[in-house]
Parts: sequence; structure tokens; C-alpha cells
Amino acid sequence: MNPDEVIAEYTVPEKILLAASVLETRGETPFTAEALIVCSWKGYPVTFGLKGFADQHPDSNKILASIMGEKGLAKKGWLQKVGQKLYILTEDGREVVQRLRQGEPVTLSRPAKSIKAPTFPLELENFVQLIFESTAFTKFQEQRRAEINFVEACKFWCITDTMNSETIDAKRLIFSDNLKQLKIEVKPSTMLTNGRSLDPEDLDFIIKVHEFLQDRFSRNLAMFRHKSPR
Repeated sequence: MNPDEVIAEYTVPEKILLAASVLETRGETPFTAEALIVCSWKGYPVTFGLKGFADQHPDSNKILASIMGEKGLAKKGWLQKVGQKLYILTEDGREVVQRLRQGEPVTLSRPAKSIKAPTFPLELENFVQLIFESTAFTKFQEQRRAEINFVEACKFWCITDTMNSETIDAKRLIFSDNLKQLKIEVKPSTMLTNGRSLDPEDLDFIIKVHEFLQDRFSRNLAMFRHKSPR
């Protein structure tokens, strides 16, 4: 079997893993999700190119799903998240790369150590997921802080204009308490039920967003509480 035929038989996750190995060989470790997206696309443009524009743009969603999804590389224990959108190859991941290059089966006989994690409280996971899905968090992450408005900040804190001032204060207290509890519960590479890992660096970023919104909208929040029904 020639090399092209071997490559054609690789699965999507295996191709991404090989791209991660390329980055590591270059000394780019830990590597960003963006670097892995570009490297995967350049290595396998037919597989990872955006439909209709395969030679111009990568399909980032396809690659990210294979990294973070339920059956993704992080869940398999082949990649490990070590920071905000930063990854490294695990020992098992390197072993898989070696087997792929030698044309051997890639299923490991032992469970991947990196996917073992303590049970994470469901209420805290729901709290974190709402933050990750909020527009304010996304804009902050994308360096679009100036575009965040007060309505988006309120959704980040899970407060609305129908709440009275007491409820708003209670919601903000719960938010702060949840952040304190996260500091206790979150360990390196804590795994959520959707396959996404959560580590102290992620928590630090959430707190950074929270503090930014508080500073920026302190006056708006005070006026909001004053006008809220009592």
C-alpha cells in the first residue's frame, strides 16, 4: 500500500492527531486550537477544507468538534487541554501517532489516564455552560470588549429587568458564591459531561470577564437596581 492510500484510510481524529504531532515536532507545544486547525487543514485540505472553499479556508467547526466532542481527541485522552484553548499531545497520543506511522492498530489496551476526573457538581457545570454560551463571554474572548452592551452583561449574570432589587442582589451573590466554589472544585483538566475540559486557567478567564463587566457597567447596574420593581 502506498503512502497516499495509507493517508486515505486515516480517520478524521487520526489526521488531526498527526497534525498535532507535526506542531510538536516544530517545537510548537503547547499549541493553540487555531494552530491545530490550520495545520490539519494544510495537511489534509480535502478532509478539512470548508465546503466550496476547500483550498482557501478550513472548516474550523469540524476540527473543533473532533477535538472537544464526546468522541473527540480530548475525551480519548490523546490530547490534553492545558490552558485557554491550549493543548498538548499526551503520552497515549504520541503512542497512537507512532502506531499510525507504522501502520499498526491504534486502539490502546489500557484506558487513557487523562480522561479520568473527579465527579463535577452538575449545578456548577450548568453555571459554567451558561457563561460559555453567553454573548458577553464570547465577545470578550474574541477581543470585542467594546461591543459588549449592558443587556449582554445582565445575561452573563443571569439577571433580567423583571427582577426586583432583592432578587438581583441574591442572583449576584449566588454568582459570586459559585465562583468561589469553582475555585475549590476545578482541578487541572476537569472534564465536563459534554467532553469539554475545564481547568484553573479557564476559571481565571471567567473571573476576568466578570470583573471587567462589573467595572464597566457598575453605574448601569446601580441604576438598573434602583428602577427594578420592589
